[in-house]
Amino acid sequence: MIPADAPASLDQLRGLHLPADAAGAAQGPVVLAMVLGFTAALLVGLVRVLRARQRVSLRRVALRELADANTLPPGPRRVAQARLLRRLVRTLRGDAAASAQGAAWAATLDGLFATDFFTKDAGRTFADGLYRREASEPGSVDAELVRLMQRIGA
Repeated sequence: MIPADAPASLDQLRGLHLPADAAGAAQGPVVLAMVLGFTAALLVGLVRVLRARQRVSLRRVALRELADANTLPPGPRRVAQARLLRRLVRTLRGDAAASAQGAAWAATLDGLFATDFFTKDAGRTFADGLYRREASEPGSVDAELVRLMQRIGA
């Protein structure tokens, strides 16, 4: 005879069983949560792709229009660049931001491009000296505008 406290052999062990209601009750909510999570992830990814595509196309259009403006003589060039900046601010920040004047306009441009080019550097021309003869080098303003436009959406 085998004592009662002796370990049972493997053929005497019973198989593992889940409770009777465990498979059906937990499966529905788990599958639903997985489907909802997957759908939410797809939607977030789609929104991010669409926003990135919009920013890239906006950057492309702005750079193309800036290149067209840079082929003009100095006076009309600044006016075309100023119009481009107004349209860009209107597109990205709205009509209220695009209607700013003077120092507020320079601050709006600096905020949009994360720089101080328009308040402290040669970019002040777009805020308070658009129709004056400029003392700054026209090429430096053009080059800086190209650099700033390349950073849109980056």
